[in-house]
Order: sequence, then C-alpha cells, then structure tokens
Amino acid sequence: MVQVCLNGPRGAAGGAGVPLSPEAMAESAVLAVAAGATDVHVHPKTPCGQDSLSPRVVAATLDAIRARVSVPVGVTTGAWAEPDPVARLERVRAWTVLPDHASVNWHEPGAEEIAAALIERGVGVEAGIWSGTDGAGRFARSPLGGKVLRVLAEVTDSSPDTAEESARVLLAGLGSAHGRPVLLHGEDGGAWPVLRLAGRLGLATRIGMEDTVVLPDGGRAGSNAELVVAGVREYGACG
Repeated sequence: MVQVCLNGPRGAAGGAGVPLSPEAMAESAVLAVAAGATDVHVHPKTPCGQDSLSPRVVAATLDAIRARVSVPVGVTTGAWAEPDPVARLERVRAWTVLPDHASVNWHEPGAEEIAAALIERGVGVEAGIWSGTDGAGRFARSPLGGKVLRVLAEVTDSSPDTAEESARVLLAGLGSAHGRPVLLHGEDGGAWPVLRLAGRLGLATRIGMEDTVVLPDGGRAGSNAELVVAGVREYGACG
C-alpha cells in the first residue's frame, strides 16, 4: 500500500503543486492514483487555504475526490484544525459526508474521544503515533487499540541522517501495535529514508506533498503524481 498525502497543512506558500481547492485536490488525486497510489489522505481546506473540520468543507472535498477516483479517501482530525477538543469532537459528529478513514493523533487532547466517535460512525481510524511524543504509550494502553484500521507510525525527525534510526525506535515503542497494520512514513528530509525503510520492512507507506515537496534526487516535485512515481520506484527497489 502506498498512500498519497495530497497537501497536509501546507498552504499557498507550499508551491503551485500543493492542491488547496476541492477541484484541485480531486485532479491531484486522479493523477496520483494513476501513478500508483492506492489510498488518499487529504486535509480539507477553507477558501483561504486553512485546514478545516467543518462539515461543509469536509463534504465538498470528499464529494469532489470521490467523483474522480474509487480508492479509499481519508481526512485529518488534527488539533491545529480545531484546537478545542470539545469543539473538534462536535465537528466530527456533525460530518454529513463520511470519509473512509480519518487520522487521529494519539498524543493530542481528546484523541480517544475522537477515535471512539469515528468508530461509532463506521469510519476507519488511522491512529497517528508521532515520534517524540507519548503517543505510543497512550496507544499501548488504549482499549480502542484493537479497533483501529491501522497505525500511522509518523517519524517527525526530518534529518536524512537520523530519521531511519528514529523510525526504528518508534516501531520498537509500538511493539505489537495491538496487531493492527502499520503504515510508516517520514517528513521533509526524513521522508525518503523512512519510505525506503518501510520498503525493506514490508510495511505500508505514504508519500505526497504533505510529507515532502522534494524528489529523491533533490529536485523540486511539481505534483503529487511525481512523488508517487518516485515513491513506488524507491519502495520497490528496497523490497
């Protein structure tokens, strides 16, 4: 599995290749899936380019992407999109169009309540476990651990020299991960070393303009599709 992460919290400053509108996200998803992505992760955005959990914004984004691709589509529930845990939970409960899955960062306040609400509504939960946080410990103790769709092992170490070791430490901390599948990925300078490690370990991974805007050769990526092509190649070469 190679998931494409279309935009993340990047805004207009991220460059022309970062899709911000529902239409641009849908077009980017089409090209990324054609390039080999089998799943889509996206951050719905307001017209100003800010991440949003608004039911209206989420619905518009999901409808646009699903009209163009048939692979699963997931969204974020990151606290930066709605810092207040109670308001964030209310937003998720008010969604009128449901994603196939949603990422929940386990170190954030209110994570288990968000995850429980998603599971209750039939939405798969991607348990985001960030390196450098207490997310792994919290997840290990969580009664919801065995109910999540998969675990996102998210390496926040952006150094190309140390990201792989940080990934190994994170995976060790996850242990059995409640027996759930693990998707391993990095970010910025650590994105490609961690993706290659995922290939060697046979773990699912992701790539896209949320994680990096740079190709393995150091050149600037013009699109998510370019990153997916490179990601599939790099992953396969390590398998």
